[in-house]
Amino acid sequence: MTDDIAAGSPAPDAPPSAAAGPVVDPEVQAQWDQRYATQDRLWSGRPNGALVTEVAGLAPGRVLDVGCGEGADAIWLAEAGWEVTAVEVSAVALERAAGHARDAGVAVHWVHATLEGAQLPPASFDLVSAQYPALLRTPDAAAERALLAAVAPGGLLLLVHHAGMETQEVREDGFDPADYVWPSMVAALFDEDWTVELDEQRPRLAPEHGAGAHHAEDLVLRARRLR
Repeated sequence: MTDDIAAGSPAPDAPPSAAAGPVVDPEVQAQWDQRYATQDRLWSGRPNGALVTEVAGLAPGRVLDVGCGEGADAIWLAEAGWEVTAVEVSAVALERAAGHARDAGVAVHWVHATLEGAQLPPASFDLVSAQYPALLRTPDAAAERALLAAVAPGGLLLLVHHAGMETQEVREDGFDPADYVWPSMVAALFDEDWTVELDEQRPRLAPEHGAGAHHAEDLVLRARRLR
C-alpha cells in the first residue's frame, strides 16, 4: 500500500539487511512479493506529494521510512541529506529499491522486516514517515506503538493515508480495511508527550501512474513528540 512498510548507513551498493529472528510473516511477505512480481515497477518511482510538501523545509536528520516499497521516498530523502533507514516486508521490493539507490548514488539502510520486528533503536529518529502503510492491526496496537516509539524527542511523525478507506466494506478481493491501522488509531494513542501539528483531509498530490494513483484525497497526520 506504499506508493509509491542495526544502526549506521551502509555503502550505496549494500544489500538489504534483516534483523535477527523471525521478523516477517512468510504469508504476508509472499503476498507482497507476488504483487510486486506482477510488473517491473508497481509504483510511480517518484516521492509522495504529501511527504515532499511536509518535509521540504525541514533540516535533515535521521529518518525512518515505513513500508518503503521500491524506494522512491527513501531515495528522495537521502538526496536531500537525510540519513535514511527504510523498512519493507517484500524482498522483491527491497531488491528493486536497493538497485534504484545504487543508480542514484545514495546510501540507504534497507531493513527487511515488519515495523514491529525491525528491532530499531527506540526514540532515535527525527522523522518517522509512513506513507500509505499497510500496517496490520493487532489487539495490542503493536504497529501503532512502534510508530510512536521510533520518534525521538522533538521529532516528527508524518502519517499519510487514503481518505475514506477506513470505513469501507470488505472488498471482493478479500481486502478488509478493519485489518489495518489507520491514522485515527495512531492519534488515539497520543498523550501529553505529543502535540498534533496537522490533522486534515486534503486533495492528494499524486504522482502519475503506479498503483494507488486513482485515490484523490489524503488524510495527513503530523505530530511532534515533545519529550
